[in-house]
Amino acid sequence: METRAVGPLAGYRVLEIEAIGPGPFAAMLLGDLGADVLRIDRPPSAQSPLGPLPGNPLERGRHCLVIDLKDGRDRATVMRLVQSADVLIEGFRPGVAERLGIGPDDCLAVNPRLVYGRMTGWGQDGPLSNAAGHDLNYIALSGMLHAIGRAGGPPVPPLNLLGDFGGGGLLLAFGVVAALLERQASGCGQVIDAAMAEGAALLGAAIYGAYANGSWSEERGTNVGDTGSHFYETYETADGKWISVAAVEPQFYVELSARIGLDPTLMPPQMDRAGWPEAKRIMADVFRSKTRDEWCQLLEGTDACFAPVLSMREAPIHPQNQARRAFVAVGEVLQPAPAPRFSRTPLADPRPAAPASEYSDANLRAWGLECAEIARLAKSDPDGREP
Repeated sequence: METRAVGPLAGYRVLEIEAIGPGPFAAMLLGDLGADVLRIDRPPSAQSPLGPLPGNPLERGRHCLVIDLKDGRDRATVMRLVQSADVLIEGFRPGVAERLGIGPDDCLAVNPRLVYGRMTGWGQDGPLSNAAGHDLNYIALSGMLHAIGRAGGPPVPPLNLLGDFGGGGLLLAFGVVAALLERQASGCGQVIDAAMAEGAALLGAAIYGAYANGSWSEERGTNVGDTGSHFYETYETADGKWISVAAVEPQFYVELSARIGLDPTLMPPQMDRAGWPEAKRIMADVFRSKTRDEWCQLLEGTDACFAPVLSMREAPIHPQNQARRAFVAVGEVLQPAPAPRFSRTPLADPRPAAPASEYSDANLRAWGLECAEIARLAKSDPDGREP
């Protein structure tokens, strides 16, 4: 079977309008899968202080053009790029793209096959649609933030993984691929309205299901999977480091107990919720008796459902991650490698974001730009080529 290191989306063109967080993450994922991603950056004076950052993994794998969307000539250039694009991704508040003249109706009028991806926090409509917000606000409205934290404590933000990246960028990329697949049958593009609040709720579908059937309590930190139980928890070790155990199934719990030397006669039944606090105290004492490395020697690779809690410095050098090449160096930045793995169209190693000066004129002509237009853009790009 022939294999080619190009990725399954090779041949698709994605036009990304500069944004922060989930939009760039979606574009990164599509680029990792082989799509040709061209990002439209605003002039430096108009860029957000949180905008493109050199070496940022979210910016990898694309070329960048500096274009002023408020300038008539530049806006016309964007519409010519739209004609050649398969996908456009934008993260403006509702109505902004329309006011700039690059909204869905404008773009689909010149390219009816375009998949137009819109990334917002609240969605394109509803009473909050035009309100400012960030990941924390969106996951708060989804019901998921309330569920995260320890018993008796406040809700704990899970970084910005749940809203920006899982419920936002990842869901948008999934929607884009689904729309491209549907386009093969219909021949038509469409608009994707991806909202982080809704995506975060969707990621919590199993939790909502458990709540509906009575097996999940709204009191956080009291359930099997939210640190309520002693067998799904993190514990400090003798050297001040941490380990994780997740021995939910009875056979795994038996193995964990045997390997760490727990006396079954001193432990309450595994699923006796009333006994979880005491069982947790006993386990905490046990795990404080050895260093993290000693527990790794004893438990790692067994069916005890164990893993050390690694820092971002430690994770890339763990033998499992090294064996799988789960982290790669892009430029001078060590970062997570593209995923998932494909058997016939393996993914190429990512490259850093590059200015249009490193994108050949032939590439830009393939996007529908003429030589004079390319030369004009080069003059306005501080990182651009000489015309």
